[in-house]
Amino acid sequence: MDDDELIAAIAAGDDAALRELFGRHATWLAVRLRSLLPPADTEDVLQETFLAVWQGARRYQPTGAPGGWLWGIARRQAALYLRRRGPAGVELTDTGGHFDDPAEAVVAGVAIERALGPDGSPEREVWRLVYVEDRPVAEAAELLGVPVGTVKSRAHRVRRLLRAALRSGTATQGGA
Repeated sequence: MDDDELIAAIAAGDDAALRELFGRHATWLAVRLRSLLPPADTEDVLQETFLAVWQGARRYQPTGAPGGWLWGIARRQAALYLRRRGPAGVELTDTGGHFDDPAEAVVAGVAIERALGPDGSPEREVWRLVYVEDRPVAEAAELLGVPVGTVKSRAHRVRRLLRAALRSGTATQGGA
């Protein structure tokens, strides 16, 4: 199923379709949200985003890219979250992950997805636990059932893969 079909299935009440859409898009949404929010708040906003997807899927019009629709929801949820927290409740972070051109963000997201391999791969799991969920290396090792040194070496490999992927993605984008 493509994303448009998943969203139509979500509109019909298919929670498996929501899980599939989450699996496809949560990673890059979390990365982009982390450029706007403190890491501790990113997961909350991501959950609110997919709750809003569940509630608003019937209003989705498949005229544009589903990723753009999802990012629009995520941005609104981040704004609502920050508004509820109040001006003194949170400081925005600058992680250097800002893109002047939305196409650069898409290219970077695709490069990250390709570099990390399929869902469930060792590199993707380490990336998810250590970098997306901000878990300590020891906790990630325990969850994965591998030694701490293995998580450290996989994390190092992930950083190298992502650096190479982002360099090639931004080089491609800059040369166009």
